[in-house]
Amino acid sequence: METPILDAIVSHNQKKRSCFHMPGHGGTAQSLSALKQVLPFDLTELPDTGSLFDGAGATARAEELASELFGTAATLMSAGGCTLCIQTMLRLAAPEGGKVVFGRVVHRSAINAMALLDISPVWVMPDESAGQGFAGRISAESIAGALKANPDAKAVYITTPDYFGVLSDVKAIARAAESFGVPLLVDNAHGAHLPFVNPGLGPIAGGAAITADSAHKTLPVLTGGAWLNIARKDFVSPAREAMALFGSTSPSYLIMLSLDLCRVWLAGEGGDIIRQQAVKGEELKNYMRDIGLVLPEGECDPMRLAFLPECGGERAGEILRQRGIEPEYAGSEGVILILTPFNTEEDLTALRSALTEIKNEKVSDAVTLTGCTPLSQALLSPRQALLSPKTVLPVEKAAGQAAATPVCPCPPAIPLVIPGEVITENNIQSLKHNGFSAIAVVKRTATGYN
Repeated sequence: METPILDAIVSHNQKKRSCFHMPGHGGTAQSLSALKQVLPFDLTELPDTGSLFDGAGATARAEELASELFGTAATLMSAGGCTLCIQTMLRLAAPEGGKVVFGRVVHRSAINAMALLDISPVWVMPDESAGQGFAGRISAESIAGALKANPDAKAVYITTPDYFGVLSDVKAIARAAESFGVPLLVDNAHGAHLPFVNPGLGPIAGGAAITADSAHKTLPVLTGGAWLNIARKDFVSPAREAMALFGSTSPSYLIMLSLDLCRVWLAGEGGDIIRQQAVKGEELKNYMRDIGLVLPEGECDPMRLAFLPECGGERAGEILRQRGIEPEYAGSEGVILILTPFNTEEDLTALRSALTEIKNEKVSDAVTLTGCTPLSQALLSPRQALLSPKTVLPVEKAAGQAAATPVCPCPPAIPLVIPGEVITENNIQSLKHNGFSAIAVVKRTATGYN
């Protein structure tokens, strides 16, 4: 199996040249002795190793091979996480700003990208199909309604799966977007593994034009490794330039190497391992339902175990950790566990036992997820608000003010406050529930908001 980045690094190191280039550790720094096994692989862009944003050398070949694996028109590597991919796909779809239809379940990196690109969001709220206490799905009907009301919108942007593993119907949403002549962009940060569970679960197969896939979240990739998958050929040519606009000029070769080695693993045994773990995930979910735990309803990621314990998320987290299990999240909004491709049978046995103990624990008065607050009036665009002078107020005194920064606790990754929107009493209650005591607001001038 071809491993271009690894081969290029090994070949370069075999030349045993004196290092008079970045990085400063020179591959051997004694001060970093704990990292001595990885330092030789932490190179920079050299003639031997290629250049990521120039699309040359070993990195370009690694991207070609990834594109073949994912069945895309192009796949680009990101050492800047899914954030860089999200910035890039919004730049590709709305290079001069304007309107984009967004599902309200959105990561703060997308909100920041709106400000950078002067994008005006048209919000679509999630439905209640996942059940009480979960974020819900974005429906094709609501997307179509937003596009009909905003014929100048340049794209549709959704997040699926969400942090709880809830899946929206990408195929239906893609058809709705296509009927209005706009591309569908998918934040697939938590679903990079899904095409290997079932090809039909991948958003590219569902008709998405571009997806941002945070590989490190669910696959054996170093933190910060992600792929930008592009299905539409007209987006391929400008994609690398768009990514270079936001990305570091010093991308990590360790991260890129891990992406390439993961690609090899996925093309080999990895796909089978993921499918086997997905079956075990569904078995675990059935067990959780049988003992009375509350899980999200409808189609969900089989490897994401999310539930609302009666004893409260904090207490559930204590029980899990006492049994040697570290959850992805355990707090006021519930519990989330990610079944990785490398969890053992011993791990799963311990988890079943802990889940039973959690179910039998006494009921708590703890409040769970508050859900989406109603949309409020936008006084300023995200760009205007984020770049304006600001002041910090206690949340109790912020009613009627324009928010200056996004507040997106995760979970549920639904913004409690969007820059430029009026802070309402509902917002204040949600902020308090999530532990926020202060919030940045846009400074008013004598004539109001400029």
